[in-house]
Amino acid sequence: MNASTKFAGYALGLAAVFGIALAVGATLGPEPTESAHDSKAHGAMGESKSGAVPAGLMASENGYTLRLDTPQTTAAANAPLRFRILNRAGAPVTDYVRSHDKDLHLIVVRRDMAAFQHVHPTLEQAGTWSVPLDLSRAGDYRVFADFTPEGGENLTLGADLRVAGNYDVQALPAPSTTAQVGDYTVTLDGTVTPGQPSKVVLTVRRNGKPVTDLQPYLAAYGHLVALRAADLGYLHVHPEGSPGDGMTPAGPGITFYVDAPSAGDYRLFLDFQHEGVVRTAEFTVSVTDTGAPAPGPTAEPAGHGH
Repeated sequence: MNASTKFAGYALGLAAVFGIALAVGATLGPEPTESAHDSKAHGAMGESKSGAVPAGLMASENGYTLRLDTPQTTAAANAPLRFRILNRAGAPVTDYVRSHDKDLHLIVVRRDMAAFQHVHPTLEQAGTWSVPLDLSRAGDYRVFADFTPEGGENLTLGADLRVAGNYDVQALPAPSTTAQVGDYTVTLDGTVTPGQPSKVVLTVRRNGKPVTDLQPYLAAYGHLVALRAADLGYLHVHPEGSPGDGMTPAGPGITFYVDAPSAGDYRLFLDFQHEGVVRTAEFTVSVTDTGAPAPGPTAEPAGHGH
């Protein structure tokens, strides 16, 4: 079977399993105004807005475009990715407002959400960003660039990246309130109601003992990315408080306000740092119109260190 045939089958399989809406991005309008839980509550980097459609469904918005230099590559454990953010005139953007210690945050996820990376590229003088990625698992990926251009508003733009090779399509893991990452167990508590900020608490334990000395990672004790399974709509929220403010404890609990714009299945990825290592805990949450009750207690082994 040649590569193009494989990818055709792969895309059809994902559409059947996850109901991916390939044409959604072309119909979306500007994001609504900020909700009551504004950037002061949970950070300025890609925060969700009450009642808003999720970000990342479009490659171009508000005069800015995410352009991948090579939208197709071959599976490799250390694959270079180069891209640019272009302004309305088609020129690369070189001036950014720093958010959470970085000028740009890059989220790369396979469309079945079986492979996830949160990385921070290097900006060259001419305006091209570059970063090595672990693309050892072939498939279709979504690349999200989360940034604030100088003089502009925060944006999350998305583009597709195709990785050729033998692929292994995975079903979405079942909802669970716990995720296992090596010796760490992360528990999710809270109910997510669509269309309004919902409080969730993620609690970190190691070998059954609460972790009370989480380390700041990108100026926070945790970073949470939520992706809607149907179309990979993107939410990136941050916890209440911040390290060093005299009020925010360094674990075991990290409190977030999550804005799910609609009912449906969501995949949540929590980055946290302990003893100098960043780890990622992964959850599936099923959100209903009446709120998402705590899913089953089965621990999910998905998760990895950076």
